[in-house]
Amino acid sequence: MAETMDYAEVLERFDPVLGLEVHVELSTKTKMFCGCENRFGGEPNTHVCPTCLGLPGALPVVNGLAVEGAIRIGLALNCEIAQWCRFARKNYFYPDMPKNFQTSQYDEPIAFNGYLDVTLDDGEVVRIEIERAHMEEDTGKSLHVGGRTGRIHGAEHSLLDYNRAGVPLIEIVTKPITGTGERAPEVARAYVTALRDLLRALNVSDVRMDQGSLRCDANVSLMAKDATEFGTRTETKNVNSLRSVERAVRYEMTRQAAILVDGGSITQETRHFQEADGTTSPGRTKETAEDYRYFPEPDLVPIAPSREWVEELRGTMPELPWERRKRVQTEWDLTDAELRDLINAGAVDLIAATVDQGASPADARGWWVSYLNQQANKLGVELGELAISPAQVARVIALVGEGALTNKMAREVVDGVLAGEGEPDEVVEKRGLKVVSDDSALYQAVDEALAANPDIAEKIRGGKVQAAGKIVGDVMKATKGQADAKRVRELVLERVGA
Repeated sequence: MAETMDYAEVLERFDPVLGLEVHVELSTKTKMFCGCENRFGGEPNTHVCPTCLGLPGALPVVNGLAVEGAIRIGLALNCEIAQWCRFARKNYFYPDMPKNFQTSQYDEPIAFNGYLDVTLDDGEVVRIEIERAHMEEDTGKSLHVGGRTGRIHGAEHSLLDYNRAGVPLIEIVTKPITGTGERAPEVARAYVTALRDLLRALNVSDVRMDQGSLRCDANVSLMAKDATEFGTRTETKNVNSLRSVERAVRYEMTRQAAILVDGGSITQETRHFQEADGTTSPGRTKETAEDYRYFPEPDLVPIAPSREWVEELRGTMPELPWERRKRVQTEWDLTDAELRDLINAGAVDLIAATVDQGASPADARGWWVSYLNQQANKLGVELGELAISPAQVARVIALVGEGALTNKMAREVVDGVLAGEGEPDEVVEKRGLKVVSDDSALYQAVDEALAANPDIAEKIRGGKVQAAGKIVGDVMKATKGQADAKRVRELVLERVGA
């Protein structure tokens, strides 16, 4: 592990400068420049065609819905929308880029000069200036086989899957973020969190960081306290969780500071984040824009969205996360502190979406901030990264409300959904989870429990009705927790004549 400096000492000597580049895969049905299916997974190299494989003679056609998605993202980020822009070829050789160039945008992005206001854990608001949001295509994926780390170093051979090549991608680039001091790592995490919530509200991406549809490149440099120019930056590539964004920024600050204080210099390079220990490792020397030899894409016409179309899209924008939070604070009668706790837990929009699916605010809050939050902590993931949707949570709540599930059984159903066993109703069926509502079956179980505990039955008859809890417990055990405890208690008291 590289030498690092104590974080407090870093802040005494240096000011951090951040630059965050977030790549968002759009959820269009087809790829950016061809008609291939845009879907995560699948057998390798089955979602491909001559165009996304870069075969001679194949010509690209722009995906109109991807352009619409880019404009909607730009509008939500308070950007100016270009009246005329075009694509460019970004030239570089990597095996996972079959054309040996990436169709992207260079000096003429579709959206530019925006901002996003980000709320930190204590309620402080930080404005993040947006440099640009531009359209491009994703690369394929390399699988390095035989090494210990899963990377190319030490691997015996590599396999290439081009299913992802050509998937519509929006890259959102911030302007340099300064003045954040000790809170720089927190600001980075809060920004990516806010951006993820915004993109989910726009319904332009599933923002699954675990599947790579939202990825963050974290640029970090340090300025000495008396410096007037930014330091040399590193770029930690493809950080794929909110917690890891914060850890990567913090580690790079402590690593770079140790090098600079020791008289060394920072290499401008890409770096890889190591989830296991929170460190970064060298990737490749970072190219400059000149190295990519950008030039206008000759096979695509410019994009010129009319002002009428842009304003039409502006008029269809959904309720954005911060607007929703103001509304639900009033509707749910939350104090500022209660709302902030829900925001910090990443629960507000999940609860609101669950309510939108028919659940009550109280039930939705109960599930997300208690049981589901516990499961997220156990798995070491953010609440929104759990493999369960608000619609699925609302269905579980509905099943409890209908009397089809007890609370204990409902938790089993949630566990099944989280384990990938299907929709709530499918989990109920597979696991045989169903409340025993047939009174005849319950009477039999109650009678058997009373017969086995005649002393308890006498206590109940004598007026000690709290003793019924023992009988109810035995019945619940006999029915494997599938009885309605309230109904069982009623039957116990009826049987003993209490």
